[in-house]
Amino acid sequence: MNSAPTISTPASTNIFSLGKYSTNFITIESRTCGFSSKVSTFSPPKPLLICSPTETGEFPVLLLLHGYLLYNSFYSQLIQHIASHGFIVVAPQLYTVAGPDSHEEIEATAKIINWLSEGLVHFLPPQVNPNLNKLGLAGHSRGGKVAFGLALGKSSLTTLNISAIIGIDPVDGMDKGRQTPPPILSYVPHSFDLGGSGVLVIGSGLGEIKKNPLFPPCAPKGVNHQDFYNECCKPAYYFVAKDYGHLDMLDDDTKGIRGKATFCLCKNGKCREPMRRFVGGVVVAFLKGYLEDDMRELTGLREGREMLPVELQRFECLV
Repeated sequence: MNSAPTISTPASTNIFSLGKYSTNFITIESRTCGFSSKVSTFSPPKPLLICSPTETGEFPVLLLLHGYLLYNSFYSQLIQHIASHGFIVVAPQLYTVAGPDSHEEIEATAKIINWLSEGLVHFLPPQVNPNLNKLGLAGHSRGGKVAFGLALGKSSLTTLNISAIIGIDPVDGMDKGRQTPPPILSYVPHSFDLGGSGVLVIGSGLGEIKKNPLFPPCAPKGVNHQDFYNECCKPAYYFVAKDYGHLDMLDDDTKGIRGKATFCLCKNGKCREPMRRFVGGVVVAFLKGYLEDDMRELTGLREGREMLPVELQRFECLV
């Protein structure tokens, strides 16, 4: 386990800015990495990047799943944004190389959720307690598909209840008719049976546009955010950012070959920072509503009382 220095953040009640909590990043290797003693006993099924408040308290937990062939570290700025508002964010590295089939990722996510109740507390600061009665599950791109797949029961049962489900520009394949297994979308309106959990779907307006003729769009029509939202039941919220792309919620600087590729493969907006702040803020508002029973920010978004860092292409809700 490696613990990064505490990151101090300015106190703020603005959901689109860093929150009032100081945060700390923690990295944990998986149990297959040969560690001994406590790390071996309690280490998780997959490597984890965790961002936690450092102040004393009990905090809800969000599990955030990365997109296809991306690293969990590419989401560090988004993760810190959410954690600074009083949440423990757990981001697993589900794989480094993967084929089209997502069954193993769904099963791995179920195992991580089951691990949380026995293992998470051993890696957090002693004054920080996770409230696992308040658990959210989020995923970006293919990770969004995995999140919905697990919530729809396409895996082993989990030992914890999920109270909030978030799809960040979720994608279910190449296009309609070419979904990757297991298929999540049935194209039957309001058919998702998620046990009454609150649902948030965030889409990118540029995700369905090709970057260049050599590559398909990163979030194609027929398998993207709109199709996921169409199958949601109440309560569900749907935001689409107009001038931003499928990877614009990642860190400003994503390193390495894969990191550089995130600027080349998808149609992007001019700058990542506004989209990342938007995604972070909407996620915070939603988590406060469905994990903390505080609907003020979410109601403000519904009623147009919040100043957004992006222009919306579409907003809908089922409540």
